[in-house]
Amino acid sequence: MSVGGAQPELRGRRAECGVLDRLLEDVRSGRSQVLVLRGEAGIGKSALVEYLLERAAGCRITRAVGVESEMELAFAGLHQLCTPLMGRLGHLPEPQREALKVAFGLSTGSAPDRFLVGLAVLSLLADAAVDQPLVCVVDDAQWLDRMSAQMLAFVARRVFAEGVALVFAVRTQTCDDQFTGLRELEVRSLPDGDARALLNSMLLGRVDAHVRERIIAEARGNPLALLELPRVMTAAELAGGFARPDARPLTSQIEQTFARRIASLPAMTQLLLLAAAAEPAGDVSLLRRAAEALGISPGAAAEAEASGLIEFGALVRFRHPLVRSAAYRTADPADRRAVHRVLAEATDPESDPDRRAWHLANSAIEPDETVARELERSADRAKARGGIAAAAAFLKRATGLTPDAATRGLRALAAAQATFEAGRNDAAVELLAAADLADLDELQRGRLLRLRGRIAFARKRGGDAVPLLLEAANRLNAFDGEQAREAYLEALGSAIFGSRLNPNGRTQEVAAAVAAAQPGPYPPRPADLLLNGLAARFADSYVESAPLLRSALRAFRPDAGCSDEDVMRWLWLTWPVAADLWDDEAWHELTTHAVRTARETGALNFLPLALSYCAALHVHAGEFETASALIEESDAIVKATGNSPLGYATLLLLAWRSPDARPMEMMRPHVAEAANWGEGRAIGLAEYLAAVLYNGLGQYPEALASAERACQYDDLGVVGFALAELVEAGVRSDAREAASAALRRLEERATASGTEWALGMLARSKALLSEGREAELLYRDAVEHLRRSNVAVHLARAHLVYGEWLRRENRGLEARDQLRTAYEMLHGFGANAFAERARRELVATGESVGRRAAETPEVLTAQEIQIARLARDGKTNSEIGAALFISPRTVEWHLRKVFTKLDLTSRKELREALAGT
Repeated sequence: MSVGGAQPELRGRRAECGVLDRLLEDVRSGRSQVLVLRGEAGIGKSALVEYLLERAAGCRITRAVGVESEMELAFAGLHQLCTPLMGRLGHLPEPQREALKVAFGLSTGSAPDRFLVGLAVLSLLADAAVDQPLVCVVDDAQWLDRMSAQMLAFVARRVFAEGVALVFAVRTQTCDDQFTGLRELEVRSLPDGDARALLNSMLLGRVDAHVRERIIAEARGNPLALLELPRVMTAAELAGGFARPDARPLTSQIEQTFARRIASLPAMTQLLLLAAAAEPAGDVSLLRRAAEALGISPGAAAEAEASGLIEFGALVRFRHPLVRSAAYRTADPADRRAVHRVLAEATDPESDPDRRAWHLANSAIEPDETVARELERSADRAKARGGIAAAAAFLKRATGLTPDAATRGLRALAAAQATFEAGRNDAAVELLAAADLADLDELQRGRLLRLRGRIAFARKRGGDAVPLLLEAANRLNAFDGEQAREAYLEALGSAIFGSRLNPNGRTQEVAAAVAAAQPGPYPPRPADLLLNGLAARFADSYVESAPLLRSALRAFRPDAGCSDEDVMRWLWLTWPVAADLWDDEAWHELTTHAVRTARETGALNFLPLALSYCAALHVHAGEFETASALIEESDAIVKATGNSPLGYATLLLLAWRSPDARPMEMMRPHVAEAANWGEGRAIGLAEYLAAVLYNGLGQYPEALASAERACQYDDLGVVGFALAELVEAGVRSDAREAASAALRRLEERATASGTEWALGMLARSKALLSEGREAELLYRDAVEHLRRSNVAVHLARAHLVYGEWLRRENRGLEARDQLRTAYEMLHGFGANAFAERARRELVATGESVGRRAAETPEVLTAQEIQIARLARDGKTNSEIGAALFISPRTVEWHLRKVFTKLDLTSRKELREALAGT
């Protein structure tokens, strides 16, 4: 494929080589780059990787190769890539260093969050690039173990200014491709002229023109095919050209050419190639011990290398991954088992027990309890390192090797649990079906049903999960009270989120079951208090449940001793409970604690949800820029981790910020998706947000219709807000009867809540339906209550409606004070529609207020604002990087831009420059 010269140029790859050359230029100048080389097997990805490495003079290089048989070993590929850099481990912050050591099995400890491991890898690569640019290449990345692929994809989405190149050679895209969305270079077939030239360089002697055309047609510009297909044709075939073209897929044809070349070798050489294919680490000394045990003579290695299919250097390397697969797949099954058995015996049980267990599993012919126990122990080690996907694979294999039916059922259940936690719901359901066939006792049957319900909730947040979780809780109730109550809480949460899409009475059904169940432990855990409160909320009334739910929220606060794990685990329920009670203090404490905990522990699966909730908190506080920055960070992490996007905070900010009704175009698909997802509560939220938007625009009939739809169901954390919007829209639409009915419902809730926020919203709503002196006193009460809360947008609206009332009472001067306050607040927040409504009212009082031009966009980006604030608060670059999941060098790059934009020279000046933000 190459021609001579000091720096060979790949035939037909000038454009691709140019991309790689520019990538190296960027990395040498300190800019990080990521590139996915994507194409079919044999298309030339590995050749391009070699070209890159040959040109990477002055760069540090680290590389890894994905191996199909290693896909179940957690962090194997990541460990391979990072091994040359482990001497710099001491440079990492302690939490990151320990996470990486545990993941790689270098020390013991609690399983780290997988994305904290990813952050540690990012920091390690950034640190290694301090001295010289770093080029990291991963060939055959489609065969990386799941954890390594996830972590490297995460790192690839977070590198920026480190001087690191990440290059992945990947086959054509699959449904579970972690590298989708990264910058790609599609490696296409060679142009016809280059394909012919390459083929001609391989052909010796006379070749029939028809044969030449057949090879070119079959190869379809694939360089490996052009090199390999002629090798297996006899001189007569090349000269005659009468053979039938092979209709098999090209990859199969290439692999078959390698298989025929392997088959032509002596039997002992074939056995050596099989052993090398079955030993994924490429350990030469291990392979030598295995070869001796198999009776393979030393001369077999020389014959294998002479064939050009393999080389024995510091590591064992096949010419191409298809050689490895051909050597393994075409071997006799008995030979494969024998090789795995010998490799297991040759593998050190102390230093590499998991590979040993895997080899033992592949050598087994029948169920074998001893091997199954070894695999079970490997699963425990994998879980301890955070490799839950690997644990699932070990347990699944152990299940198949378990001779006893009852034990097999238990292992299938454990495998299903691990598989679910690894995010593979369909595979978990299959394992549950296997467990279901076993003779499980009632406790185990309850655990099975609970897992089935959790899977149903993960798939679709509707009512499908509720009966499963409820039955599981009822079964568990007699054997494990704590598990039972957690299952009841999950069932109730599922019913709450399903809401209007559930069958009638689903929440009441679960609440009634809770009341009839065994009492919880004493003293009650925070989750028990939450369950008691929510059960009362839906079985009895809002009024009766309010004290119970207030106690539950207090129990979840950090000063009450609640564990970080419980704070994060149940935030999806405690957050809407705090909203339901209008408890802005609990809202703030729970959310900020959850964000802080997620940052400190590296819980990146959870952090986007916490950031989204925190953004909503800042919207209600009138801090739209902060909310926007949090939403941007949440979205970036969601993109980096490949999780499902979160839309509520974005829609909430749009509802308050938009100057027109365009956000409705975003809300409609959100409602449709929520309906498809089975999440009825999200439909109620969308209708509430539409009511806010329309009230801001002064389109009161539309606001009334949306608020009425939102109030049709008692959605937790939604209906109270929607009732306040309904009162305002009803009064302005001359639908006072609807407004009065809404006020009665609102009064019952707000009085039971008793927070400043609740009482302020109640006073504002009462004032809208009152007249004369009573109305004025209520407006003033609303302002005073809301002033003592943390919800500035609602305070501004209280000033607005008070000013509107005063103007209609012909008290223009007093109206101006209220309206001016409302306008300045709302305009300052960026609540454009409400600000325009206040401006129009001010003009109506006779005050001249021109429309303010749209504000010039902030000088700093959302991420720069976040970094600048943390630097202002005294955080170091390492601390900022750990908080935002970026490298310290990227932090430094952003800070340089901040200083330039704000004309600052030191961090001390940030305090004054960012005052009030």
